Amino acid sequence: MTSRIETYRVSAYNTALQSENKIHDDTVARRFGFSGGLVPGVDVMAYMMHLPVAKWGRAFLERGLIEARFVKPVYDGETANVTGEEKDGILTIAVESRGQLCATGSASLPATAPPVSISDFSETAPVAERRPVDANSYQLGKWLGSVPRAWAGNAASEYLADVRETDPIFAKEGFSHPGLFQRVMNKVLVDNAILGPWIHVGSKMQLLAPARSGDELIARAKVVGNYEKKGHRFVELDALVAANGRTAVAHCQHIAIYQPREQAAA
Repeated sequence: MTSRIETYRVSAYNTALQSENKIHDDTVARRFGFSGGLVPGVDVMAYMMHLPVAKWGRAFLERGLIEARFVKPVYDGETANVTGEEKDGILTIAVESRGQLCATGSASLPATAPPVSISDFSETAPVAERRPVDANSYQLGKWLGSVPRAWAGNAASEYLADVRETDPIFAKEGFSHPGLFQRVMNKVLVDNAILGPWIHVGSKMQLLAPARSGDELIARAKVVGNYEKKGHRFVELDALVAANGRTAVAHCQHIAIYQPREQAAA
């Protein structure tokens, strides 16, 4: 039996207007064929997370599984409608905006979080000096690290406001929103190369434990894919996000176009 979840409506907000990634800048994004700057995929995924968090609460933050693919942009100021249907324990999620399907995904609640050892993921510092991205920036099999980042106090509450999250569990329990783990995954790419405009296209994330507001987050990532498709250059990461250097909070697979074909051909 399929049950439909009440639609969650978000007034989308482009949090990356000042980002180094100019795909979020209106002028640059239009040169790539978009109507304006893209709302970051990690934030669209945060919108999607509202449904499983509302359904499963703390249990989802402890062991939930979510994946998302981004197929069309969501733009600043537009309404994003997040819909869900549950069947046999799988919550199918879609994001629509301006009458277009923008993202698809699913979420579920495994009985237990799968065992993941932090020692299986090499602790690596990001490069000492970032250089302009090329095919060697994300070599297959290479381990990548990220600069530690904490969202505490005002930064934590500002993040919740930015992604329009109103579920009381975060402020009440002091948990970090798992959308922050996705931001850390983006940091892996940014902390290891100087990128031009680039696009996050999909992620899968198995939550392992809740992080607390103010925890210092890093990623230990391995490059498991680096290839060209339709002129774009893609990178795939398999990573563990850790809190305070000792607690594994999420196992993530992250896919991005690190050089769109307009740049790859340049």
